[in-house]
Amino acid sequence: MTQRPIYLDGHATTPVDPRVMEAMIPFFTQQFGNAASSSHLYGWEAEAAVKQARERLAAAINASPEEIVFTSGATEANNLAIKGVAEAYFQRGRHIVTVQTEHNAVLDPCTYLASLGFEITVLPVQANGLVNLDDLEAVLRPDTILVSVMAANNEIGVLQPLSDIGQRCHDLGILFHSDAAQAIGKVPLDVQAMQVDLMSLTAHKVYGPKGIGALYVRRRNPRVTLAPQQHGGGHERGMRSGTLYTPQIVGFAKAVDLGLAEMTAETPRLKGLRDYLWARLQACDGLVMNGHPSQRLPGNLNLSVAGVDGQALHLGLRSLVAISSGSACSSASRQPSHVLKALGRSNDLAYATLRFGLGRFTTADEIDHVAEGVIATITALRSAAIDPIDQGHTVPEAIS
Repeated sequence: MTQRPIYLDGHATTPVDPRVMEAMIPFFTQQFGNAASSSHLYGWEAEAAVKQARERLAAAINASPEEIVFTSGATEANNLAIKGVAEAYFQRGRHIVTVQTEHNAVLDPCTYLASLGFEITVLPVQANGLVNLDDLEAVLRPDTILVSVMAANNEIGVLQPLSDIGQRCHDLGILFHSDAAQAIGKVPLDVQAMQVDLMSLTAHKVYGPKGIGALYVRRRNPRVTLAPQQHGGGHERGMRSGTLYTPQIVGFAKAVDLGLAEMTAETPRLKGLRDYLWARLQACDGLVMNGHPSQRLPGNLNLSVAGVDGQALHLGLRSLVAISSGSACSSASRQPSHVLKALGRSNDLAYATLRFGLGRFTTADEIDHVAEGVIATITALRSAAIDPIDQGHTVPEAIS
């Protein structure tokens, strides 16, 4: 049997934890009722399971259960938040602010709204990937209705200062949305302390099933109104119609519970493995770390390699390790990562980028094996071509 590559693409997706699968199975085969069926036992069982999951997810971000709206994932949650606010508040203003390094699930809805006459300000980021708070404050206006800034970047892992952003938005009565798909269950989230009004979540980045997510919608101070983007049976208090996927919802809550319960031990373990991988790879020169070195997800290492062809680099590593150069949602694109371009990386460096997403099941032995393979591959590629490092080309320093 052919050896499968080591999986280090945890920002694209994660395997379902066996404990999550165990919690889900009864709701496929035994307690399979529709949570909206209020006249018999099967529906009551599903309804009770959904209620409990809603309570657990709300507690994970310091919200109330009524503020959790289930969706098919973070992409739908982002669309519901951004377009739902635009449609509900357009008479108050038509200005929306977001950031260059956001996921396309935020940028594309904003582009769509721009085609309808909304004005979208897309803020640049600093060289370390963080938003400059002064730049943000400078673009806020009386007609600004929404600011959308992600909690943790899906490519470079950078953790944005949500509390500072939330404070500035609330001081001016502007709604604040955050895509926390990569953050839930990995770093602490508190919508009250962070003054977040809308937060998008998903299960499959935290060892839960694909196809389920949620949107937190604040109900007080202020009460947020959304125009529904999917109509039908009036589920989820009219904000998102569709039969609730009970097994997935149960799995989502279990996955987040496990993430929170194990965060204290898992965070330093992942940081240690990540820092060890970065240290091992220093055997090669011309490596550039992308994003803030410490204000990032514990399992994220994103680096660019000078002096090699990006396509050849990824082909050379394909049988060794499953990684990507950027977002899984745009991995088929021939365009360089918009996140790395926002950091000022050249096209060559952007193409020759490795995004390592370490996770719960990553071992030290795997990191050693990957480090050896990456070093060998880079060395071989450079020896087969004229190394631009030796030709006087400059290489950006790692962000510190």
